[in-house]
Amino acid sequence: MKSYYQSIDQKFILYHGDSVECLKEIGTKCDMIFADPPYFLSRGYSSRINGEWKQFEKGEWDRTRSIKDINTFNYKWLSLCRNILKEDGTIWVSGTYHNIFSVATCLVTLGFKVLNIIVWHKTDAKPTLSKNYFNFTTEYLVWARKNEKIPHYFNCDLMQQINGGSRMGDVWNIPFVSSWEMKLGKHPTQKPLRLLYRIILSSTRKGETIIDPFSGSGTTGIAANLLGRKFIGIDQSNEFLNYSIKRKKEIEDANNAEIIRKKMSENPLELMVIVNHARKDLRLQMIDKGICYLRAGDSNGSVLITPGFERLQYVLLHTNGNDCQLFKLRTKGKFQIWNKESLEKCGFQPQNASYYIVLHFDGTKPVTIKHKPNLLQGLNTYRVKLKPLSDFIGIK
Repeated sequence: MKSYYQSIDQKFILYHGDSVECLKEIGTKCDMIFADPPYFLSRGYSSRINGEWKQFEKGEWDRTRSIKDINTFNYKWLSLCRNILKEDGTIWVSGTYHNIFSVATCLVTLGFKVLNIIVWHKTDAKPTLSKNYFNFTTEYLVWARKNEKIPHYFNCDLMQQINGGSRMGDVWNIPFVSSWEMKLGKHPTQKPLRLLYRIILSSTRKGETIIDPFSGSGTTGIAANLLGRKFIGIDQSNEFLNYSIKRKKEIEDANNAEIIRKKMSENPLELMVIVNHARKDLRLQMIDKGICYLRAGDSNGSVLITPGFERLQYVLLHTNGNDCQLFKLRTKGKFQIWNKESLEKCGFQPQNASYYIVLHFDGTKPVTIKHKPNLLQGLNTYRVKLKPLSDFIGIK
């Protein structure tokens, strides 16, 4: 089967055609499949609801069908996905109540083991036009592995770090597609990069291969490549395949790639690190005592707590931007206010203020830093900073 597009690095491959027919021809075995199949919502007409016109049409591919036809379609493409999935591989399928029950039933019938039903709560969902229903703010993601008894890969620890230190649950609060994701084009069912970022990190390793049989705008491929995974996508629309290619070429520029990677990894629950400069002898003394202190208050005597401090879990100590060491606090988000005399009783010699913020950490267990930070930033080298943990340990 001839590809529609292959990137220079061979890590982004697109095929043009009917998904079912293309899945029959793909010889590559993959580690994960993400599929955003038709929800069968399009009715081919517009309707006036509460004084507003609503268009119920995305294309022939999304046209409403009978439940029998929906089940037949889902069974066919899911059985082909099973053939190309590695024995320990997993599949994610998105949907609404219009198709997701059919998908789940077909998966179980085909021998998959359903692992989770994730509820994606769109934190910025638009109001439902009709007042005959509760507001529609969610979609669903079925996650299943190929075999009942063959273990799958799941990075539980990383998901816990992303979730502010607590075990991640099956309700995800993630906003809908942002404007920065659509500057090169638009797709009627485009998924946010933040959603694919979490899915890919949770269930694949770097270098593995992900296939999307309904690739649309290429979001799965963009997230996959930005996270060091390979991608194969299928779509029947030249227009959307070309849109995907534009997005791929955009991230071939290293600066663009880093900007988008940073945006898609933004997480309001991520653990934070306080970065504090100290001269060498003081830094070593802080590590020995398991105490990090920094001046509290300004010239007016007030204390301003930066947003994110409640998620503070680590302290990074450095001297003039060098000799960086990362340690875990004994209690997340907790600090004490000590006066100068209290610090002096612990052997310190504070000189710049009357009161200090004191953080207790375990100085015997440094945490491995996977991304060496650049802290040489003029005067900012010596200022206290609050940074996300992903800047240092490689969540990205």
